[in-house]
Amino acid sequence: MDWVTGLQKAINYIEAHLTEEIDYEAVAAQSFSSNYHFQRVFSILCGITLGEYIRNRRLSIAGKELAQGNEKVIDVALKYGYENPDSFAKAFQKFHGISPSQAKNNKAMLKSFSRLSVKISFEGGNIMNYRIETKPEMILTGYKRRFNGAPGERLEQEADFYITTRPLQFLLKGMKKENYETNYDIITNIDDDGFDFYIAQNLEKNMRDFMNSDLFGKEYAEKFEHITIPEQTYAVFETERCKFPTEVFLELRKQIYAEWLPDSGYEIINAPEIVVTHWFWAPYKNERYRELWIPVKKVD
Repeated sequence: MDWVTGLQKAINYIEAHLTEEIDYEAVAAQSFSSNYHFQRVFSILCGITLGEYIRNRRLSIAGKELAQGNEKVIDVALKYGYENPDSFAKAFQKFHGISPSQAKNNKAMLKSFSRLSVKISFEGGNIMNYRIETKPEMILTGYKRRFNGAPGERLEQEADFYITTRPLQFLLKGMKKENYETNYDIITNIDDDGFDFYIAQNLEKNMRDFMNSDLFGKEYAEKFEHITIPEQTYAVFETERCKFPTEVFLELRKQIYAEWLPDSGYEIINAPEIVVTHWFWAPYKNERYRELWIPVKKVD
């Protein structure tokens, strides 16, 4: 089964079970993929997580039913999986901008979140350079923040994280030998609500030992952690060489998931995703690029 057909079957399954408890494993099974693989691909291609899609569809339909005036708020809340009326009211207010009781008024303004429909379009024909590589275990040193909210909100959080933690970045970079910057971003512990995001460097062991010693300073040491990345097979992609590779990076990620992954014979697994930024300074600014390491396994 191709990914387009599988994704549409999964969406159809969700729509048929919106008033029931939805098992993500059962949703993923519609596309004959693992739960983690399905959720990761769904969020990248659709721009929304699986949980957000289900929640928005339920709240959209709940608003329509309340506007018709025939249903009690408590009954609609229970129908769409909210056992607590207060939690339903909070979610409803956040989505529609008004309370459930206000939705029963004749002139209430509500939001509609439409059902996803997968359409076949003629895309592709693009060349992507990649390699399948098994990376040995490595230890990266960095600091993290938990990002929550919709994918767009998480991108804003990532930008803010880089801006507000520059002193920590400079401290890490000062412990390296290279005369150019190689930065590591680590995305891990991904779930419906968000993910952990690390800004890290690959330091030599003597530097990691120094950071663990009393000489480094406890107030600084507490801000960092050493992250062990187990040996893992990755599909490694590179952006084009350009002055600002961060601007083309997001489009590359979506292109990988939409065009390369479906016919690759590989499946995404639940392991850290790593982005490596090679940031050269003058006169080599146009040689900058980013690598995206996607953890994969061969499909049986």
